[in-house]
Amino acid sequence: MKAIFKRKGKQEEASFLSPESIAEFWGVNPKDIKFNGVKSMEEAGAKLLMMGLISESHYLSKLEEMFGVPSTLLSEKELKEAPVLDLSVGKMRSRRFFPFKDTGDELWVAVADPKDLYIAEVLRKKTGKRIRYFVASEARIEDAINRVYGRDDGGAHQGVPEVSEDDIETLLDLASEAPVVKLVNSIISRAVEEHASDIHIEPLEDEVRVRFRVDGVLNEVDRLQRGLLPAIVSRIKIMARLDIAERRLPQDGRIKTKVAGRDIDIRVATLPTIYGEQVVMRILDQSGVDWSIEKLGLEDDVREQFVQAISSSHGIVLVTGPTGSGKTTTLYSALKILNRGEVKIITVEDPVEYVIPGVIQIQVNPQIGLTFASGLRSIVRQDPDIIMVGEIRDPETADIAIHAALTGHLVLSTLHTNDAASAVTRLIDMGVESFLVASSVIAIMAQRLVRVVCPYCKREVELPEPLKRRFGIEGPVFRGSGCEACKNTGFLGRTGIYELLIVDDEIRKLITQSADSETIKKAAMAKGMRTLLEDGILKVKKGITTIEEVLRVAYTVS
Repeated sequence: MKAIFKRKGKQEEASFLSPESIAEFWGVNPKDIKFNGVKSMEEAGAKLLMMGLISESHYLSKLEEMFGVPSTLLSEKELKEAPVLDLSVGKMRSRRFFPFKDTGDELWVAVADPKDLYIAEVLRKKTGKRIRYFVASEARIEDAINRVYGRDDGGAHQGVPEVSEDDIETLLDLASEAPVVKLVNSIISRAVEEHASDIHIEPLEDEVRVRFRVDGVLNEVDRLQRGLLPAIVSRIKIMARLDIAERRLPQDGRIKTKVAGRDIDIRVATLPTIYGEQVVMRILDQSGVDWSIEKLGLEDDVREQFVQAISSSHGIVLVTGPTGSGKTTTLYSALKILNRGEVKIITVEDPVEYVIPGVIQIQVNPQIGLTFASGLRSIVRQDPDIIMVGEIRDPETADIAIHAALTGHLVLSTLHTNDAASAVTRLIDMGVESFLVASSVIAIMAQRLVRVVCPYCKREVELPEPLKRRFGIEGPVFRGSGCEACKNTGFLGRTGIYELLIVDDEIRKLITQSADSETIKKAAMAKGMRTLLEDGILKVKKGITTIEEVLRVAYTVS
C-alpha cells in the first residue's frame, strides 16, 4: 500500500495510489476521490478527512491499524497539562507534532506521520527521555500548537504594543511587525481548525471580544486588551486591501490565504461602533469543497422533486430562508448537477463565494453600476441556458428574472422569506403581476440549518410525554452528552431541513387569484408538502438532530 519507487537514471519516480485502492482501504466511493498524485494511504486518509468523507475516529483507527501506535484526540485536560518545551513552533507545525505529556521517563508526542523518526531523534536528544508516539489528525495538532504555543501560553498578542488609532504612521508599521501578524494569523488559523464559519472581533468598553460562529452558534474564544484593537484592525485591513485611514465608514474586502496547506478565502466587513471598529470575517474554505446534493440532507422524495424541478428547460426555481441558512450551498449543488458541456451557465453573485469550473461567474459592484439588475440584463444577451442570480432584492431584478424565465431560460435565485409560500406574495409585493409569477415560478424551497447530534457521544434519551404527543414522536430520541470531538456541545456539523413547494396547476390558479400565502401553503400541504417543522421532526425521529434544534429554527414559521 505504500508508494513504490522505481530507479530511473539518477532520479526516483514514485508510482501513485489509484482511486480504487484508496477507496477500498478507506471505505469510500471511488467517485468521491477528487484528488490524485497521492503516494501513501495516510496522505490519502488525511485528504479524505479534510473533505469530510471519513470520520476522525475511522481515520485514527485505520492509522492505528497501519502503524501499530495508539491515537489521541488531544483532550482539553491533556492540553492544560502539556509541557511547554523550548522548541521551534515553526518546526512543530512543518513536521506536524505536539508533545502533550511528560510521564517522567517518557515524553508522549502526538504525530500526524508515525513514520517520521526524525522527530523522536530530536526530542530524545533534547529531553533525554524515551519518546512514545501517538497518532493524531493534522487539525488536532495544529489546534494544540495554536492554543498552547501560539495563544494560550505566552499569548499570540504578547509583544503587541497599544497605539492610538489616530497614529496612522505607527499603525502601518505595527501591522507588518511579527507580534501583530502572529496574533491575527493565530485567530484565523484557530477559527479554520475549529471549523468556524465566521470570526467576530468586537470592541467593548474595556476590552476586545473574539467570537467564532461554529455550526451556526457564536462562541466566545478570547478577550484581548482594548488597546490592541487598532493594531488588529489595521493588520486585517492591510490583508484585505482596505483603507487603513478610513474609520468612519463600513468597508468590505477579501483575503486569500493558506492555513495548514488549505486554500482559504475570507470575506472581511468592518463597521464603526461607539467603541471602535468591529470586524466580521466570513471564512470560505476552498479546499475539498463538495457540492454533492446528497450531502444537503434532503429526504429522498424531496431530492427527487428538486432535481426534477431544476432539470426543467425554463422557469424559476427559488430557494428561500434567512441569512446563513445554506441557500448558496443549495444553489451551488444544483449548478453542479446542471453543469454539463452542452449548456451555458452564467451567474451574478454578491459576492462570488466559490469558483465553479466551467461556469461563468460575475460579481456585482454597485460602485460602478454593476448591480444584480444590470448584470442580469447583460447576461440575458449572452445566450445562456441557465442563469443563477444570487438574490432577488428589488422589483427591477425580479422583473428581469421573470421575463428571462418566460423567454426560455432556467433561472435559479434566492429570496429572504420565512417559508416557501411567502416567496409568492413577496414577488407580488415587489410589483410583479400575479399571472407572471404563476407562469414562471416552477418550484420554491425554503430551508434552515440545524446542528447534527455528535456521533461520538450520541445517546438515547426519552422525551417528556407532552412533547411526544404534540409532535407524534414514539420511543427514544438522541442527544449528545458532550465530548472532546464536539467540544462538549453535543453537536458536530449541520444539516438542512426543507420545505419544497411545487407549483402545479392548482397552486398556479391560486397565485393568479392573488391568494394569500397561508392559503397557498395549505393547498401545498394537502398535496403532500412537508413543512420545515415536519421535516425537522422527521430528522429528530431518525436521530439526526434534537427537538430543541428544530424548534429553535423552524417552530415560528410552521
